[in-house]
Amino acid sequence: MNEQNLQRFQLALTVLRVLIGIIFMAHGYQKFFEYTIPGTTGAFGQMGVPLAGVIAPVVATLELVGGLALVTGFLTRITAGLLALNMLGAMVLVHLKGGFFAPNGIELPLSLMASTVALALGGAGAFALDGLRKREQQVVRA
Repeated sequence: MNEQNLQRFQLALTVLRVLIGIIFMAHGYQKFFEYTIPGTTGAFGQMGVPLAGVIAPVVATLELVGGLALVTGFLTRITAGLLALNMLGAMVLVHLKGGFFAPNGIELPLSLMASTVALALGGAGAFALDGLRKREQQVVRA
């Protein structure tokens, strides 16, 4: 890959990371502050999510904090992998029975899972805290 294509790829990953992070942050915020954790727990229970009392706060935290981590580019590959598993769980446990299309189908969680898998594989892109950490580690090793 030539330098110009590499820069475009890095910018594309950055745009994807930031926008997907904002979406996850919004969903986590919604679960905490609009629906509240008891409300989210009740909704998860009605949707058939097992151990809803445990899963609801874990999912809300993962989406809010994980979304922020994606926006900043902190631990991107790990965070994106966890969010991809979160979306896989949402599809299997809740959305498959709704078919493909929104609002109840797998369309949105599938798109979010594909995006987070791409970030887990491709990394943070440019302008990320992950890049700063790598540069600092290289300086320390030199």
